[in-house]
Amino acid sequence: MSNDSREEEKGIGFFERYLTIWVALCILVGLAVGQWLPQVPETLSQFEYAQVSIPVAILIWLMIYPMMAQIDFKSVVNAGKKPKGLVVTLVVNWIIKPFTMFFFAWLFFKVIFSPFISGDLATEYIAGAVLLGAAPCTAMVFVWSYLTKGDAGYTLIQVSVNDLILIFAYGPIVMFLLRINDVIVPYETVILSVVLFIVVPLAAGYISRVLLIKNKGKEWFEQVYLKRAGKFTMVGLLLTLIIIFSFQGEVILNNPFHIALIAIPLIIQTFLIFIIAYYWAKKWRLEHSVAAPAAMIGTSNFFELAVAVAIALFGLNSGATLVTVVGVLVEVPLMLYLVKIANNTRHWFPAAKLAK
Repeated sequence: MSNDSREEEKGIGFFERYLTIWVALCILVGLAVGQWLPQVPETLSQFEYAQVSIPVAILIWLMIYPMMAQIDFKSVVNAGKKPKGLVVTLVVNWIIKPFTMFFFAWLFFKVIFSPFISGDLATEYIAGAVLLGAAPCTAMVFVWSYLTKGDAGYTLIQVSVNDLILIFAYGPIVMFLLRINDVIVPYETVILSVVLFIVVPLAAGYISRVLLIKNKGKEWFEQVYLKRAGKFTMVGLLLTLIIIFSFQGEVILNNPFHIALIAIPLIIQTFLIFIIAYYWAKKWRLEHSVAAPAAMIGTSNFFELAVAVAIALFGLNSGATLVTVVGVLVEVPLMLYLVKIANNTRHWFPAAKLAK
């Protein structure tokens, strides 16, 4: 086995490595449930509050909480010591990425694919893409950072700062782009989604982190607790997908071609954002251990959050939710490919100390 293969075996877990396969299997299971056991989605649809599915909300909290518990907010105070990598990440995530995602979604769904997608459905697809593009990755990026031999401490700083910005910026950016797309969503609904799926798990993660480190020690928290809690992320994600596709079954079976159509702009967006961030880091002569994770954070998405907000705003059986799920399907293999590109171009970057 090659060194790269051993690194991948060590850096990414069994479920994460084959996430695309598990997602595909859950899609099939969900479709089967929707077709042959329709009473399941019918029963689940009765458990809602403020248009939020309670079973799905619980599963999504299981997904997001372990990621939030990883965040060490003390590291944020060190962000100013190495500003360039942080600037690349923040500008790409919050000033470039949401708007390029909106542009590609509009171009493909409203213009290029207009003969295949109705106007109303195209609007929903664009909304889903907006929710996906406005949420930078916060969890899997630690895997991508490891696989590119990234600076783990600095990656933590980047993720922590992005999470703090996420609390305040995600709602306004989503609202702005949805209004451009002629989708009017009550602001209180967006605020509720941000509180439910960002603030609550972030607060729970912070409190449990402080208490457990105080009582059990940091090593136990990181090596035992986080690894155990992290398993709930995959379980929550896969069960959520089964529920979503049990509701989406009729739409997908009638329009399987749409899955491929949705994937195209998402793939183009992924490569574009990686090129922008990675080339910018190269021009600034950042060390590769900072440049690669900086590009990965911007390129990948916080798809768990995007799925949650799509469900809350548009419902389980909406086109918006379908787009966020397709985002899950295509992201992992794309990111593994970009990891290989980053590792093969390590020589482009200075190997010495971090450029300031």
